[in-house]
Amino acid sequence: MLDDATYTPRLKTLYKDTIRGALKEEFGYKNEMQIPKLEKIVLNIGCGRAAVKDSKKAKSAQEDLTKIAGQKALTTVAKNSIAGFRVREGMPMGAKVTLRGERMYEFLDRLITIAMPRIRDFRGVSGTSFDGRGNYAMGLKEHIVFPEIDFDKIDESWGMDIVIATTANTDAEAKALLKAFNMPFNS
Repeated sequence: MLDDATYTPRLKTLYKDTIRGALKEEFGYKNEMQIPKLEKIVLNIGCGRAAVKDSKKAKSAQEDLTKIAGQKALTTVAKNSIAGFRVREGMPMGAKVTLRGERMYEFLDRLITIAMPRIRDFRGVSGTSFDGRGNYAMGLKEHIVFPEIDFDKIDESWGMDIVIATTANTDAEAKALLKAFNMPFNS
């Protein structure tokens, strides 16, 4: 789907056609370059104690994250040795991937329209998880809410961190941008 030269993700088209104009009007930007936009989305799975007991767990997390993101995930390794946790320097501990461009919009679309509605007892995401510079961070308890993961073939369910980096200067601008993409905030 992403290999087709004429294909443009639905959310990217929505941003160009309606969201940019709405944000420009709402915040009174004088220059087009002031309008906030998505910069990147970073996904991270940390295996923790499971990776210490079995080194194949980090490889499994990397494969799952690669399926979810649609691009190859990198294995993260321990920077320091911690004897109390039985962690050695260089030991695989999880996986991460950074999405930009078309894949970023495609992932955000799948996150909002497919994965979040599949979360048990979902009441929306926190509207206060901004960092003060327009970036939003959230976590999922289980990565199996994504349709790319075959529930029968996973050996363990992982938690997942999702960081959405925007060019917005304030949290209010970033929240308005994500709200325009239909992010289900509960506050």
